[in-house]
Amino acid sequence: MALSSLVLTGCTGIPDGTEPVTDFELNRYLGQWYEIARLDHSFERNLDCVTASYSLRDDGGVRVINRGYNLTEQTWNEAEGRAYFIDDENIGRLKVSFFGPFYGGYNVLELDENYQWALVSGPNRDYLWILSRTPVMESAVEERLRQRAAELNFPISELIDVVQDNSCPER
Repeated sequence: MALSSLVLTGCTGIPDGTEPVTDFELNRYLGQWYEIARLDHSFERNLDCVTASYSLRDDGGVRVINRGYNLTEQTWNEAEGRAYFIDDENIGRLKVSFFGPFYGGYNVLELDENYQWALVSGPNRDYLWILSRTPVMESAVEERLRQRAAELNFPISELIDVVQDNSCPER
C-alpha cells in the first residue's frame, strides 16, 4: 500500500533535507516487498500482511500492486497503479498514480546493496515505509532504518508495526 496513498497528495516532491538513493537499478527493485512498518493513513488503516509487488509495464513504467489484509474482517484490499521515474533512471525517485493523471512522489531514501530492504518516503514526512524482501526483518536492520528515519526528522514514534506472521492467509 506504500504507493497508493501518494496519489492523494498530488505532489511528486521529496521531503526537505532528504536525498533519493543513486545507482538505483530498477530490475533489482522489481518483485515483491513486505511492509514491516509504516506511518498511518486511512487507505491502509487496519491492514496487515501488506505487500507491494512491482513489475515492468509495456510502456516502460512500473506496474504496482499493493495488497493488504484486514485481520478482523478477513478481507483483502488491493490497488493497482503505475509508476515512472521523475529524474534519471539510476535515481530512486518515482512518481506513482492509482487514479488517472494524479501522481505522488515515491522516494527510496535507503536501500540495501543486495536490495533486501528499503526505507521509502512519499513527498513529505507524513509518508514513510520500511520494506523488506522477507516477511520478517532482522531487528538490528529494522532498528537501523528507524534510527535513520529519526535522523531525517520523520515521526518514528508514530510508526505502525505491520503484522507479517502466521495469522496472514496464504497470498
